[in-house]
Amino acid sequence: MERKNGWQLAEAAGDATPVQVQHFLNRAVWSADALRDALRAYVAANLASPSGALVIDEVDFVKRGPASVGVHRQYSREAGRVENCQVGVFLAYAGEHGEVLIDRELYVPASWIEDPERCAAAGVPVERMDIGALEKPRLAEAMIARAVAAGVEAGWVAADATYGRDSDFLAFLAARRLSYVVEVPLTQTVPELEEGGCVDALVGGAPASAWHRLAAGTGGRERREYDWAWATLPAPVGLPAGFVRTLLARRSVERPAEVVYFLCFHSDALARKDIVRTADTRPAIAACVRAAKVKCGLDHYQVRKWEGWYRHVTLAMLAHAFVVVTAASGAGVDADLSGDSSVVRAVRWR
Repeated sequence: MERKNGWQLAEAAGDATPVQVQHFLNRAVWSADALRDALRAYVAANLASPSGALVIDEVDFVKRGPASVGVHRQYSREAGRVENCQVGVFLAYAGEHGEVLIDRELYVPASWIEDPERCAAAGVPVERMDIGALEKPRLAEAMIARAVAAGVEAGWVAADATYGRDSDFLAFLAARRLSYVVEVPLTQTVPELEEGGCVDALVGGAPASAWHRLAAGTGGRERREYDWAWATLPAPVGLPAGFVRTLLARRSVERPAEVVYFLCFHSDALARKDIVRTADTRPAIAACVRAAKVKCGLDHYQVRKWEGWYRHVTLAMLAHAFVVVTAASGAGVDADLSGDSSVVRAVRWR
């Protein structure tokens, strides 16, 4: 079906009204977080590998009215401008056999937290309101911590400049010995260098011999060639033994003025190709989000409250993961599609 909202799903199931679908999303007794945990375990069992990456990305959902939980006038990547929208921070897993979403948190702007009545009407849990307005990097940290605690096998963490400019986020990863390749803005400074040099100035001064042309691409995506430069940075105080920090730059072959910068933290024994592969995961996650929207209706919901949002997006994530794992099983991956009943146990029927 083109759309996957309550009316269309009910019609496809032969129901006269969407009452049963709406009941399942809004009133039936089951835990979206328990389903999330089962989804994460399903992906870990079927797709995870030491070379995989945990990737943080944002997904916005444009909304017209003011009642949908967390809706606010904020920048929408989908629209390319400031819009009235909800923003979800998602944790994806990118591996050799595909990319899937494994966790999610709804960003709640300060304007909502400062309005308890509005939060209560939208079903925001009291314990969430008590925490206050959490910045997006803090939501990312919580999801990464859950994945690590659950034993998800991954060698890397990747994220865009929203997270790369947040020093606390980078410190969170380094303290847990989580290797990362995180995009940073061109104005990002490196305090350990004299006068705190900006990354664009550092890369701008790199000799021609520092640039190497390498193809990048993960999963089944087309491999693209970029020019890459890589430099080891001075070690900050407290850097764990055996780890280094590096600066990575990616330059377009066709448009050399287009340069993307990454700060990296990793074992000093790693090869450049491993870091380049991780730096290229975010385009794969963008494709993953598009597929989850088009194929599985990630953004086709008509719910407004907190619980409904988490239930809908988690179900869509699970549907997309099933599609990816099934496709991977045809590529030689032994997929456990029926032996684990934890997904079923996550739903308590009433």
